[in-house]
Amino acid sequence: MKKSVLIAIASLTIGFLSNNAIAQTQQQDTTKKDTSKTAAPASAAAPAAASSDVVGVLATTTDYAPLALAIKSADLETTLKGPGPFTIFAPNDVAFSKVPKPTMDDLTKDHAKLAKVLKGHVVAGKYTKTDIIKALTAGKGKAVLKTIDGESLTLSVNDKSNLQITDAKGNVALVVAFDLLGTNGVVHGLNGLLIPQQ
Repeated sequence: MKKSVLIAIASLTIGFLSNNAIAQTQQQDTTKKDTSKTAAPASAAAPAAASSDVVGVLATTTDYAPLALAIKSADLETTLKGPGPFTIFAPNDVAFSKVPKPTMDDLTKDHAKLAKVLKGHVVAGKYTKTDIIKALTAGKGKAVLKTIDGESLTLSVNDKSNLQITDAKGNVALVVAFDLLGTNGVVHGLNGLLIPQQ
């Protein structure tokens, strides 16, 4: 059991590191190709520096436009623009498209219910992917984080070496993007919306 947990954590770590290496190689290649354009490298480097809060990060990233609108509808902007720090496990646009229309209609009509669902994706504290790897290693393959509502999110590595998030009700989503940095926290992308079953 211990070996399988260590192998899963090692696989996750290698996956993280190889994604970084590929991203860095692509950035370096792009920079080399764009040497004739002096403005291109400066604009490419701008997103790496945190220049806005986590709400601003979501609003300016097209993959998270539905979440940014939902945060506004649920009156959570003021909270998430606060000092934090926050870690948002952000359902992407594909995750929102998977939610059945009646469920989505119900959530958009009931702002309190929508706010509760969204708060279930926000953790108090800043956890970059490096911090998550450390927590998984310390927890022998599992880490439990508290949301801003005091609920538990369990992080673990599945059998395909993907990081998954499980809420207290057993809803599961996979992390598909890491480390979108804001001035008051970090955003990680999810492929699903954690909605408590009724």
